[in-house]
Amino acid sequence: MRNTAFFLAGLVLVFLQSNLFRVMNLVTRAISATLIALHLSSRPVTISGLTPSLVLPLILFMGVHEYSLARGAAVAFVLGYLTDLIGMSPIGLHTFTYVALFTLARAAGVRLAAQTKMLQMVLAATFALVHSIMLLVLLAIFGRDAWVPRTIYPMALPHVLATGLVAPIVFALAQRVHAATTSGSRSAEDGAG
Repeated sequence: MRNTAFFLAGLVLVFLQSNLFRVMNLVTRAISATLIALHLSSRPVTISGLTPSLVLPLILFMGVHEYSLARGAAVAFVLGYLTDLIGMSPIGLHTFTYVALFTLARAAGVRLAAQTKMLQMVLAATFALVHSIMLLVLLAIFGRDAWVPRTIYPMALPHVLATGLVAPIVFALAQRVHAATTSGSRSAEDGAG
């Protein structure tokens, strides 16, 4: 039940994430137009890579709360595969990295680190940085085009910061899913006992 709920929450986050770059593009354009109108800038301001990863904090939540290794890895695998399909990245890239990050988060087991919003942001930003480095290295080694990693590495830092900023929101969603599935399983156990 719990893994299905996390999978469904992750599915919603994957679809939100796939369209979030459009919203971020509109926000960047609005800020740029405002700066030009106020004569604070003479040219458009662009920040590439400002789109956060919404699925990564969910996978981290599952990892630090020590869910079943097999089930958590399966959820991370499917969400990574969907991210690869929707995001048009090479198949297996996010699949592998999401499972690896879930396993790393579970091994770290920093349960206390995920309790405050500031530590959630730091944890998510740290893992987003590790994720970005993994993606760049894998693209450099296995990618068809050598220019791709050099083109996208400047986007890593804004992506890491944006992921860290949205992490408390995703952690709150994950905590609600966790609480809803925990109370449901406890009431079922009470009724059976």
